[in-house]
Amino acid sequence: QVQLVESGGGLVHPGGALRLSCDASRFTLNYYAIGWFRQAPGQEREGVGCISRWGGVTDAPESVKGRFTISGDNARNLWYLQMNSLEPGDTAVYYCAVDSTPRSGSYLYTCGLGRVEYDTWGAGTQVTVPS
Repeated sequence: QVQLVESGGGLVHPGGALRLSCDASRFTLNYYAIGWFRQAPGQEREGVGCISRWGGVTDAPESVKGRFTISGDNARNLWYLQMNSLEPGDTAVYYCAVDSTPRSGSYLYTCGLGRVEYDTWGAGTQVTVPS
């Protein structure tokens, strides 16, 4: 059963923008954070941003800092990755994932970019920025 669905990928020229969406409305368990990752051919999967359901975010990696922004609609279980000033190096399959590890207190506002923190993944959406 598909529980996370990404959409919004496509081909965009350098300097352009895309907004990816992650629909988590079918996810049947509680989850606490959403991460966005990408994987280019022959490379490791890289975290590009995350957000807790209570709005906490973590610093983006240098590769996307200042260009990528994460947001979401908690009530609708919709999460977004806004990507601006796209470069050929951003070409990859982009995945959203959720972290359903229970937490409380200040940890409700935390999220991380480690792959092992996330237990359910979408199938991914391709983003291509030609050189």
